[in-house]
Amino acid sequence: MAFAAFASTAAVPTDAPPRRRSPVALLLLLPGILYLVLFFLAPLVSLILTSLQAPSEFGDIGMYSYAFRWENYVEVIGQYWPHILRSFGYALVATVLALLFSYPLAYFIGVTARRWPLLQSLMLVLVIAPFFISFLLRTLAWKQLLSDESFLVTSLKAVSLLAPDAHLTGTAFSVIFGLTYNFIPFMTLPLYTTLERLDLRYLEAGNDLYASGFHTFRTVTIPLSMPGIVAGTLLTFIPAAGDYINASRDFLGGADTQMIGNVIEANFLVLLNYPAAASLSIILMTVILVIVGVYVKRSGTEELL
Repeated sequence: MAFAAFASTAAVPTDAPPRRRSPVALLLLLPGILYLVLFFLAPLVSLILTSLQAPSEFGDIGMYSYAFRWENYVEVIGQYWPHILRSFGYALVATVLALLFSYPLAYFIGVTARRWPLLQSLMLVLVIAPFFISFLLRTLAWKQLLSDESFLVTSLKAVSLLAPDAHLTGTAFSVIFGLTYNFIPFMTLPLYTTLERLDLRYLEAGNDLYASGFHTFRTVTIPLSMPGIVAGTLLTFIPAAGDYINASRDFLGGADTQMIGNVIEANFLVLLNYPAAASLSIILMTVILVIVGVYVKRSGTEELL
């Protein structure tokens, strides 16, 4: 064994010249690097500079000059902290609900329906089907279904499940419902991808060792599907926290359900307060990065980053 170790060590020359990088590989990477610089890095730098702008001394409304006014961040946090907390609260609840709805569905498609490939393919198509329709049209459809004049609301009021003056649209319920509905496919698909590769022999081994179904699910299925859970929750929570369609007054939201995305939209397009909107955008990205980093670190799936 000593001779084998010596031979393996001697086979690699210590004075070998360093491997040169191929110029072809660098040329192939160049379009991707330029794309990231042009469409990600440059807008991010512009957004940071905008967040530090100060109102022009002799300018009109919407006129700002470049400065280093860090007070913009303090002002927007002090003014819009309820919207920030509401955004992450709605996103968290919608993510948990999407996970509770999506996991049984993904398990059935990826594990139970393996014996019936046609049914498995059909159900997978039904999960993807909402992507064939515009996000806006789907949300508008639910606005009509949850409106005061809809058959659903009038029926609930007729059987006294809703008060005569109650509303569904413009409430936290409708916003969280819209977020959950619209982002369920983003949760289901990563879960399906993980569960579809699940080795069923592990489940059979749990049964052979006289473990209960719940114990096998908790100690075998959940840990093995953790990459899908983490990926699905990230794909759901991140866009849900910055969503501004469901909480908009034109869709499912109201005056008391405005999220940070609605505030950013209003400051950019209505109030023309570009530094405040940019500051809120930077805060939103920073908080999401911190939450995602802590979540992935605690879940033990750092390879996803």
